[in-house]
Amino acid sequence: MVIEHFMCPRNIGNMPDANGEGTCGDPACGDSLTLYIKVKDNVITDISFLVFGCVAAIASSSMTTELAKGKTLEDALKITDNDIADALGGLPEHKMHCSVLGATALKNAIDNYFSRTSCHVEG
Repeated sequence: MVIEHFMCPRNIGNMPDANGEGTCGDPACGDSLTLYIKVKDNVITDISFLVFGCVAAIASSSMTTELAKGKTLEDALKITDNDIADALGGLPEHKMHCSVLGATALKNAIDNYFSRTSCHVEG
């Protein structure tokens, strides 16, 4: 499954009209992921990503989008790094940090969505 998501990643690309964006990692020293979400009626209706990293980082990013798409924000916030690794059929221990990228970037994108919508409501 890791190789499949590496060779044919799902939902890859920039999303200029996203209403939430989250990043995780540092491209200067390793893997870096940016996730974009589009939310309607509290559901992630579209999601995409850009990643700089190894095979496991690309596969984990792709799987994160597959797991989150169509979920409510509350359910998406429950997605863990272990959920991502398990959906990929497992990752070696030294590559588990790649699944953390996906879970963290997703949470950051949802937080960003909430901060944007809060600003729109108040302002």
